[in-house]
Amino acid sequence: MTDDELAKDLGLLSALTIGIGTMIGAGIFVLPGLAAEEAGPAVALSFVLGGAIAMLTALSASELGTAMPKAGGAYYYINRALGPLFGSVAGWGNWLGLSFASAFYVVGFGSYLAVFVTLPSLDLVVLTLSPAQVGGVVAGLAFVGINYFGAKETGGAQNVIVVTLVLILTLFAIVGFLNADFSTLRPFAPQETGGYASVLPAAGLIFVSYLGFVQITTVAEELKNPGRNLPIAVIGSVGIVTVMYAVLMLVLMGVVPWYEVAEFGETAVVDVAEIAFSGVFGERLLFGLLPSTAVGLGLLTFAGLLATASSANASILASSRINFAMGRDKIVPDSLNEIHPRFATPYRSILVTGVITLAFVVFGSVEILSQAASVLHLIVYGLLNIALIVFRETEPEDYDPDFRVPFYPIVPILGAVLSLSLIYFMNPSDWLLSGVLVAGAVVWYFAYARRNVEEAGLLADYLMEDSDEMPDAAVSAAEAVAPDDYRVMVPVSNPRTERDLVRLGGAVAKARNGKLVAVHVVTVPDQTSLRRASESDAFTGDKTVIENARQHAEEMGVPVETHTVFSHRSLEEVFDAARTYEADLAVMGWGDEGRISAGRAETVIDELAHDLPCDFLVYDERGGDSSRILLPTTGGVHTELGAEVALALRDAVGSEIRLLHVADDRDEGEVFLKDWAEANGLSDAERVVRTGDVEEVIEDEARDASLLLMGAVSEGLLSRLVGGSLVYDVVNDVDTSVIIAEKARHRSLFERIFGKG
Repeated sequence: MTDDELAKDLGLLSALTIGIGTMIGAGIFVLPGLAAEEAGPAVALSFVLGGAIAMLTALSASELGTAMPKAGGAYYYINRALGPLFGSVAGWGNWLGLSFASAFYVVGFGSYLAVFVTLPSLDLVVLTLSPAQVGGVVAGLAFVGINYFGAKETGGAQNVIVVTLVLILTLFAIVGFLNADFSTLRPFAPQETGGYASVLPAAGLIFVSYLGFVQITTVAEELKNPGRNLPIAVIGSVGIVTVMYAVLMLVLMGVVPWYEVAEFGETAVVDVAEIAFSGVFGERLLFGLLPSTAVGLGLLTFAGLLATASSANASILASSRINFAMGRDKIVPDSLNEIHPRFATPYRSILVTGVITLAFVVFGSVEILSQAASVLHLIVYGLLNIALIVFRETEPEDYDPDFRVPFYPIVPILGAVLSLSLIYFMNPSDWLLSGVLVAGAVVWYFAYARRNVEEAGLLADYLMEDSDEMPDAAVSAAEAVAPDDYRVMVPVSNPRTERDLVRLGGAVAKARNGKLVAVHVVTVPDQTSLRRASESDAFTGDKTVIENARQHAEEMGVPVETHTVFSHRSLEEVFDAARTYEADLAVMGWGDEGRISAGRAETVIDELAHDLPCDFLVYDERGGDSSRILLPTTGGVHTELGAEVALALRDAVGSEIRLLHVADDRDEGEVFLKDWAEANGLSDAERVVRTGDVEEVIEDEARDASLLLMGAVSEGLLSRLVGGSLVYDVVNDVDTSVIIAEKARHRSLFERIFGKG
């Protein structure tokens, strides 16, 4: 088998343009008016501060990107390092943050579109849409459509767009500098805006300008020489954009006083360009062929459309990649990432993101959208820096970055502290938004994701592996938020059968990336107290069974935990242990007591008293192996569990699987068995359809099998006690080993006694 790999066809310039192209749109084409109103000329310091915070995170992202060039993305690093709880926070924060940013970009696009085209305002029942919002809705629909139908922006086109933007902005900076009167920058921090105290809140407002650099890590696998080019591209793009932002803001407010820039609003760059070009070139340029104001207006409007369009499209595209990663890790339903049969795009994810983005366009202002995007990404960037520290301290075997953050751990600590601290200086509404996000992500994790995710994260593994040396509070917290592993419980007591039970349970646990829980139930006479028994050598002296169980599980490469339980009961204690240790599946030997209910796991009393605590496999091992499995089915839930077990054994030991269906009509039976096999992942198994007496056919086919895997009976207790059961009769008549699979499900007392229907 060969691994699919992506061609390394992206050079340093392409990587730089990815970062610059996604950052260049917001800070200079949409925000100057709002930023000037927030802090006056000192907003240039806000851009420098935002760039410095982004640079710290860029250093951490560079190390993580070179260490894991095939994974890419802030969400992945956080999820793997800090675990799925923080992965849920980061994933939702990144997804919604990109949706806010996309809405911000398309509203900016609408503002520039309104310069070229007359757009109407739109009065709805509960609100009025401005021309910019109308243009944003149109643009948003277009970009969602582009991503839905799969039109791709090539690397060459992105290079051309970014180079064009940089050239236009460089020309504007030169023209503006020649026309600037920098005395307008005094006072640098006017009292009307709050003096230098306004720099920090303004940094929170404009931080949306620095959201693109982490996207470079998502294409790290496609980079030539990623160990060199990735950190240069990530760090270089942040540095270039920071300098451009600071210089251009000073030029803007050198041409026009800061309070006039604030009055120009979302298209301040265009208005200032008209003034600057006319001031330098007079009324006409190019030998008098063109009016200078029109040239300035046209160039900067065109650049604004390019920048906001590129950023909006990139954000919508990036959001679908985050959905994919979250679905892969089972934090959100993977069905969200279903691929369109014709366009080969994750259309559901794109549509959901599109609906959210358009809702933000309709109900949010530019200021709200920019601050919301900023605060959510600040949370993600703070966690990303913490993730780097976890990777460094836990030192996983596969962590071998080509670039390492200088001055560790000062850089990631500062990156985390400054990213999260900047939220404090933003509006109270942004605090509320961040609190709602974190609370919502935590609720989502415990309500949905925890039972589906499989990896606990490096930090939790590190704490729990060295639990004796770690603070109890930290270990308890790690255990409290750890994923609900698929847990297979194996009661062990008989050395003769222990190995086979552990191997069966271990195979299923390994197939489900789960854990084996070996439980030794020590039966104590009623006359002896359980405490006295737990302290007596007569009951605790023989620990061979539980130690062998651990050894066999470790040989299979399955995580294992062991427990010894002292009880006055035997079989009943197995069911209580399954509840206590939160087992998803229990594997137990047949034994005399297992026969009481004729083909089911529980005894008569247990069956009447309550439902099974989990799925059960009852194994009657008769000296055979599991190389040839016969799985009869009539389509019930119990044989679906049998199918899972058969697949696990096939993965573990290469078992051959033969499916059997006994039907009244052979043609109908073949159709049924084919559909059932495909639905249960067994389409490549051998299929046998026969007519006749069910019991006789199963016994006949079992002669060529080494293991008979049957679903438990579904008849009511009364009918089984009176007339017996098919499973019980077959088990007694065949010579091969047998596994009875019983799926846990809720049944009323009536159904338990009389059967369904």
